[in-house]
This record gives sequence, structure tokens and C-alpha cells, in this order.
Amino acid sequence: MTPHFTTLTPVRKRCVIVLVLVLVPCVILNLLTPSDMREEAVLQNSIAELQAKLEHLHAKYISSQEEINLLSHQLLQLIESNHILPDLQLLINNGTSNVTNIKLPSIYNFLPHFLNDPNSLRPAFVQSKGRSGVSMVLGVPTVKREVQSYLMATLKNLLDRMNTAEIADTLIIVLVAETDIDYVTYVAKQIEVQFPNECEAGVIDVISPSLSYYPNLSKLRDTLGDDHQRVIWRSKQNLDFAFLMSYAQTKGTFYVQLEDDILAKKNFITTMKSFALQKIGTKENWFVLDFCQLGFIGKLFKCVELPWLIQFFLMFYNDKPVDWLLDHLISTKVCSLDMDHKHCKMAKAELWVHYKPSLFQHIGTHSSLKGKVQKLKDKQFGKITLFYAHENPEAIVETQIKPYKQYTLQKAYKGESFFWGLLPQPGDHLKFKFSHPIFIKKYLFRSGNPEHPSDRFYNTTVEVLAEVSPLLDRNSNDVTEDGYVIIGKFDVLGVAEGTIDRKLGKVSVLRLTIHSESENWAILSEIHIIEDQPS
Repeated sequence: MTPHFTTLTPVRKRCVIVLVLVLVPCVILNLLTPSDMREEAVLQNSIAELQAKLEHLHAKYISSQEEINLLSHQLLQLIESNHILPDLQLLINNGTSNVTNIKLPSIYNFLPHFLNDPNSLRPAFVQSKGRSGVSMVLGVPTVKREVQSYLMATLKNLLDRMNTAEIADTLIIVLVAETDIDYVTYVAKQIEVQFPNECEAGVIDVISPSLSYYPNLSKLRDTLGDDHQRVIWRSKQNLDFAFLMSYAQTKGTFYVQLEDDILAKKNFITTMKSFALQKIGTKENWFVLDFCQLGFIGKLFKCVELPWLIQFFLMFYNDKPVDWLLDHLISTKVCSLDMDHKHCKMAKAELWVHYKPSLFQHIGTHSSLKGKVQKLKDKQFGKITLFYAHENPEAIVETQIKPYKQYTLQKAYKGESFFWGLLPQPGDHLKFKFSHPIFIKKYLFRSGNPEHPSDRFYNTTVEVLAEVSPLLDRNSNDVTEDGYVIIGKFDVLGVAEGTIDRKLGKVSVLRLTIHSESENWAILSEIHIIEDQPS
């Protein structure tokens, strides 16, 4: 005989209730089809995204209220100084009777030099199409580097690692943290020339701060036992990040701090967005999602929470490096004075969530701090591809350019490594003499690689020696003095690719010719010559 529920003891009742609470959801879950579960996951993701956007709109509302309060404060000051029309004064008095204002500290208390110039908090340069309302805002600060710049290679990599939908939902903000407006304009023009479609579509903004944004850096206090030059470098970096975040905070839902010398993994935007929305959907209370183990690279924040960082960086910019300040801010939020290191670390881990494997890798060797060489690598990122191997037509290869160690042109052509040549000079050639004349359908030469993006071929042409050159005009600019036909050249990103018309005939030799002296070594990381087979 089965006992009735009402006849069970209290302990047995609780056991039955627990079994029901555990088993019923399991039964319902088993009844759901994979399609139902996918639809539920999509719905949860959409709800999380709407919640994040709602927080963003609320932050905009707070910002507008702040502006209204500031305007009201200014009007009250005019009343007190009797510089206002009587009717308007009566109206304001009626609305502000029995109100006592308390003036809160502002950023001017920490950086009073801002008061010297009303334009100190305005960008000195802006190149923008006004894109906003995106999911992802990527902040890329850059400065003039003495040895080599990685910026263009970094932007190219970021864009190549996004699909069309990701690009449409992303804004990249390049902060040229220099006050030399000629240099800023030069960098902006370079970006515009190398990424015309993205600039036209509003994917890339370029900004720079005004000279009056910075305090007198020579008068900074020396802290942490660092030499004065390093104190200036890290203090300016804190100010640069605060400026970049201030510009970015109204542009989108999430903000990701990057640097100008990194590599990203494919579809990194989708990965970061999905991870963030998952955390929001499960109502986890995070402050930073960390997609790279190095420094301040790959740190994702909600745009609505950037004011925490901006204020903190501006208050303590002279005291500690940016990544230390982030750690201190989170410690302040969750660690009490009587908490031991172990429990403090566990509490911080709930706000500072690490994602594995890393989505970004640091590639720069030469720091923006003069004389500093850094070989920091994120071991979780995985192996970086330094060259691409292809099966090329049989050929004898030769060059006057001296190879570095074992990085020969022969190995590069066979797909065993990359070619690394020492300081190419005008008139140097890289020749590929085919074992028999062939029709060439396509060619691709890629110079530089992720670890040495500036070691490219500059001002270099691609030329062929056709077996039969039908009525070639020797005076034409397309034909060299020794009979080679110029069919292409390396672009500003160090890539040469194209097709060869069969009308030109079979090719016995293909060569690359350098026309100007290079300050760098040169890497050929990809050689791909595709033979045009008869149909």
C-alpha cells in the first residue's frame, strides 16, 4: 500500500519535495528538443543583450542629467552675481527655493590645469563618421615609436580577424597620443589610405588630445623608486587611457582595451560578446572580463562602468601603472582589511574573470618607452603563424640579399620557413627561374610577419621575363631595360598579388626588384605562384 503524502513524516515530506524539485526540471529538460534548447539559448542571449543596452541608455540619461544640473548651477551663480534678467531670476528662484547645493569634488580638483584652457578636455583632432550604438568599442592607443611602428599591421590583423557582421557592430578608436598635430594628421592619413572602405563606413575613428590636456609632466612626483623618465611614461599612459575611455564611453555597449602591437584570433569579437552576454544572462557580478594575460591588453568593460576607471586613473595617474591601478580598484571593491591574501584573491576573481585561451598576443619588441625592449608573450594564445607554405612550380631561386642565419630564399620557396634578408639595397633582385617556361595564373608575395611586421619589401616591383614578348614597346614604363615586363608591385602593407594575362606568353623567370634603400631587414613570409594549366 502506497502511503498518502499527508501521512508522511516531516522528514519524508522534505525528501519527496526535494525529489520533485530535482526530477521535474530534469524531466522537462529531457522533453525539450535540441531545437527548443537552441531557441531558449538565443532568447537568453537576446535578453542579456537588451539588459546591457538598457544599462547603456541609463548611463546616457545620467550624463544628460549631469549636464542639466551643471547648467542649473551656472544659472544660480549668475543669479548670485545679479547678471540675469529679472523675469528669469524670478522663475529660477521659484524652482529652487529652500534648496541648499553641495558642490561635489570634480576632476578639476585633481587636475586643476584643466581650468587654464576650456579646450583641454576636447580632442585636438577627430576623424570620424560618428558611428555609435555598436556592441564593441575597441580602444587602440598609439604613440610615435623610435624604432618601428606596429599600428598598421595591428589594424590590418584586427579587421582581417572579423567577419562582415562583426565589423558592422564594432568601432575601433585609434588614439594618437601625441600633441604634434602634423604627426597626428600623418597617421590619420595613413589609416585613411590603407583602410579606405573601413574609414568611409565609419569603422575607424582617429582622435588626439590637445596639448593642454596634459599637466607639466616634468614636474611629476617620482614614485615607486622609478627613474623620472619612466614615471613620465607611465603617468602619461594613464592619462591617455582615461582620455580614450572618456571618448569611447558613449559609443557602444562594451569597451575593450587593446594596444597598437598585438595579434587577435579569428572571430574574437563574437567570442568576447557571447562570453559577456552569458555572464550578464546568468546575473554574474563581474567588472572586467580578461581575454589576455598580459598587462592591460584584452580587458573588456561595460561602457557604463568606464567612469569608475576614468576617475580612478585621473586621481592616481602619477602614483602607479595602469594595470596596478585596475588591480587596486577591484581590491577596494571586494577586499576588506582583515581578509587574507588567499580570500582576497578569490573575491577579486569573481569581479575579474579570466577567459581561456587568450584571444590576443603581444608582438611588439620595442616599447614606446625609449630604450625599453620587451619580449612579453601570452603562452595561452597558442602558436603564431610566421609563414605560409605552398607548393610552387619547380624553379631555381637566387638573390644578392644576404639571408639571416637559416632563413634562406630556397627554404621559403619550398614552404619550409620564411626568407629573412639583411637590408635590401636598390637594384637587388629575388629571382625565380622556372625549370621550363610556364603560364602563370596568379601570384602572391607577402612580406613581414606577426613578430616583425615592419620587415617588409618597400618600393619593390614584380617582373616577368616572357618566353616570347610579342611586339613589346621597349620605351614603355612597363618594360625594363633588360626586357622584363613589370606586372605589379608591393603595396603599403607589404603584399604583392595579381594575375598574368596569357597573352603575355609563357614565363621563364619571375623576379622581385628593389628600387630604394630600406632601413629594415626584409621578410618574405609567403610565396605562392599558381601555374595556369591548359584546359
